[in-house]
Amino acid sequence: MGSDGQHKLPVLDFTKEDLKPGTNSWLSTCRSVRQAFEEHGCFVVVYDKASDELRNGIFGHLKELFDLPTETKRGNIYEGMPLKSYVGQNPNIPLHESMGIDEGTTLEGIQRFAEKMWPSGNHQFCKYLFEYAKLAEELDSMVARMIFESYGVLAYYDSYIGSTSYLLRLLAHKAPEQVEPQLGFLAHTDKSFTTILHQNHVNALMVETKNGNWIDVDFSSPTSFVVMAGDALMAWSNDRIKSPNHKVWMNGSETRYSLGLFAFSKGILQVPEELIDEEHPLQYKPFDHLGLLNFTYVANMKDYCGV
Repeated sequence: MGSDGQHKLPVLDFTKEDLKPGTNSWLSTCRSVRQAFEEHGCFVVVYDKASDELRNGIFGHLKELFDLPTETKRGNIYEGMPLKSYVGQNPNIPLHESMGIDEGTTLEGIQRFAEKMWPSGNHQFCKYLFEYAKLAEELDSMVARMIFESYGVLAYYDSYIGSTSYLLRLLAHKAPEQVEPQLGFLAHTDKSFTTILHQNHVNALMVETKNGNWIDVDFSSPTSFVVMAGDALMAWSNDRIKSPNHKVWMNGSETRYSLGLFAFSKGILQVPEELIDEEHPLQYKPFDHLGLLNFTYVANMKDYCGV
């Protein structure tokens, strides 16, 4: 189906001065986050913590990174972890290239990655990426806390966040050589608990709505991020939240550079008993989240841990 121009993702403003737990604006934002997740599986957040300098630094360095020789980029390997390693030069998705940084919100993880790309390291790249990663992690933790709080299970939040590890993926989608739009990346759901996406000014992300229409996601401003529910959040919420199908569809003449921060729990995730009732009988057994990554790239959550 084509794009559904009538529908847009909700846009939530996280730049309010007093967005702190316990305040009225926090409580109303909690409700909005839950509603957006339950209706769409994702939403746009305006979060103005990234300065112009940081954004320009990030996207300038992403161009420098993806301009490196293919052989160098192929050095981005995590043994047995295809989701974390280099993807590119694939005839099915010729416009797509991406790389992964495990423990991507730590300076050590980012430096290890940079040393594989630039043998003498790249201090500026590490500086900008680390600053960006901390900002995205802060946003992710805030959203996670709002989810736990709005479902009345805040007691479990600390142990969830304490066992969270982040994968940072850096992505480039080249402009199509012909005039017609071209697939940049195949439709899929994320395996994460939550995903935070940020991009340069080139819009190309599309999300499938509940009724099967595809809508274009407009990162309405340079301070916009997209927050997306992954399969693990779908299972944890006992299907109250569905992880949305999404894809990249490239148009125009510019490369789209983007970053995705994926939250994974290092422990066993399970549906809180508070989220099981007559209307929502248990749908998923407790599951090893990182095991899901190894299960298969296209694992269906029901096959992995369905009741």
